[in-house]
Amino acid sequence: MTAGLQTIIYPVKDKDRAKALFTVLLGAEPYVDEPYYVGFKAEGQDVGLDPNGHAQGMTGPVPFWHVTDLRERLAGLLEAGAELLQDVRDVGNGRLIASVKDADGNLIGLLQDPAA
Repeated sequence: MTAGLQTIIYPVKDKDRAKALFTVLLGAEPYVDEPYYVGFKAEGQDVGLDPNGHAQGMTGPVPFWHVTDLRERLAGLLEAGAELLQDVRDVGNGRLIASVKDADGNLIGLLQDPAA
């Protein structure tokens, strides 16, 4: 049994640049901002940025973030310095996905379900 995915930690080389990008992605300011860790809470999800992660061999997962306006969020991420990997596409029944890469090479997936 699992309580679900509750924490995601990304290794980052430039903490401030990563913090700016994730602030746009999550639409929230960090609740922890220390030299060794930046933590965000969004809809019950903890997301951490670890500037020591690469030295520890971390490569980071690829989560798909559910958003209400994928195109708007994608534009914000690109403005914040993300690199487009996969532009918006419909994968069936109105479900949209896209993905970008941040300055550290971490992949960020975006997913928007059709309005009910």
